[in-house]
Amino acid sequence: MTQIPRPEHPRPGFVRKNWQNLNGTWEFYNDVSASGRERKVYEADKFEGKIIVPFCPESKLSGVGNLDFMPSVWYARQLKVDKKMLEGRVLLHFGACDYKTTVYMGGKVVGTHVGGYTPFSVDITDSLRSGDTRLVVHAEDDLRTQAQPCGKQSREYYSQGCHYTRTTGIWQTVWLEFVPETYIENIKITATDIAGAVKLQTKLNRYVKNAQLCVEAQLEGKTVADAAFDLGGVVTEQSFRVDTVKLWNVGAPSLYDVTFTLKIGGKAVDTVDSYFGIRRIDIDGYKIRINGKSVFQRLVLDQGFYPDGICTAPTDEALKHDIELALAAGFNGARLHQKVFEERFLYHADRMGYIVWGEYGSWGVKISEYETLHTFLPQWLESVERDYNRPSVIGWCPFNETWDDNRKTSSRRQQLDTNISVVYEATKRVDPTRLCIDTSGNYHTGETDIYDVHDYNQSPECYKDIFARHAKGEFFNNFTDRQKYDGVKPYMLSEYGGIKWAGGDTTDDSHASWGYGDAPKTIAEFVDRLCGLTAPLLAAPNIC
Repeated sequence: MTQIPRPEHPRPGFVRKNWQNLNGTWEFYNDVSASGRERKVYEADKFEGKIIVPFCPESKLSGVGNLDFMPSVWYARQLKVDKKMLEGRVLLHFGACDYKTTVYMGGKVVGTHVGGYTPFSVDITDSLRSGDTRLVVHAEDDLRTQAQPCGKQSREYYSQGCHYTRTTGIWQTVWLEFVPETYIENIKITATDIAGAVKLQTKLNRYVKNAQLCVEAQLEGKTVADAAFDLGGVVTEQSFRVDTVKLWNVGAPSLYDVTFTLKIGGKAVDTVDSYFGIRRIDIDGYKIRINGKSVFQRLVLDQGFYPDGICTAPTDEALKHDIELALAAGFNGARLHQKVFEERFLYHADRMGYIVWGEYGSWGVKISEYETLHTFLPQWLESVERDYNRPSVIGWCPFNETWDDNRKTSSRRQQLDTNISVVYEATKRVDPTRLCIDTSGNYHTGETDIYDVHDYNQSPECYKDIFARHAKGEFFNNFTDRQKYDGVKPYMLSEYGGIKWAGGDTTDDSHASWGYGDAPKTIAEFVDRLCGLTAPLLAAPNIC
């Protein structure tokens, strides 16, 4: 029997036992002319091509390896279910599919989704029958339009600069979940009270009378909370307290296992296993504090690209290993850069006490366009909602370096300010428990919790001079025509270094990866420069 790729549960914070992984070999069709819908290929009995899901067709692991633009791709496979599986509802889940997805069952549309980074689900119960049913998935993806967020995916044929191989279509796990007629759709957990009070927001798929939510929380195998709540609507709020409080801290993560059971008329109908960590985030002057203690942000800029899987890690262990490497190098967290990472990455971060800043793949759209807000905001908020329960996520960063050629005109500048401000405000309303950077590096509207800059100066001597002034309150601020620091927020240099590397002890620059400055000729030279750039930052008293 062929082993299923990425067999682990893709949503470790919301686990039901009754699920089926759909990863593996699917039929595949590259619709080069993007005319497949007109030709009704969704009615075809078979696609001749093959692909290994969940890996994108650009990747080696997919078995396709097509590096050209693919504006329209089609997937198909048979779903085999029995009568027992059809006793309740059947949900079809996608971890992520880039960019616009249409799902067909029996030749009819059963669901759509727009956005390449966030999960979505379709209730396919009414389209299934006992035995085999053909599932067809259509993904449309054309990042050259500059009308869709694409992050670091290259809009040119070749990878160039800091833009890399594209990801088209399905790139995270696809799975079925078998649920009752009435089920728990989502539970939002707010555990920021270090005295042990935990708030819940429970959402059911529909209203039903005599519904009750039972909650059992355990810490290290011992029950520390056992409560039951009557549910008087589709969305309700509850609160309980744990008997024993152990806080989630950086490098020392304490996690509570929690089981949610939905009862109707006293009978258990749905059970979900999850977990949470208790921790509080706030600001004290220039400091970022977790549970009242200042935590210096020793972050790596993690872009989450893999040579063989592109945006998809080849294995779950590879996700965990990235964190292990960062910890071994002395980092305590990461800014997850221009991409919404797989949920299992955050699961490992939660369990390893590794802090992260969540970011969206905002590059690819003109942020100063009015229409961009309608495209970007719903997709971004989906990612915030998805990761709300994760204790490792301490802050949000919707935009990165909003370089926009239209910013110099007053009307475009005003629209740019408006769009960034609206996204910041919406983020804080959806999640007031975390910090939010309005835009990382080179453009701040003033409405931001953290003031950060990017600077890739390669001179250690220059850095010594610049950051020695921080003790006197003279803060480095590049791009003064675009932003102004008020001197009262935490100040972060969230991108620096980026030293160009030729690889090994060689003077051959032809194999150098992209980076800043002249490539060091030896490992020792590289280390000297990196240490020389870093030491002034560690010595600066007003940098967080």
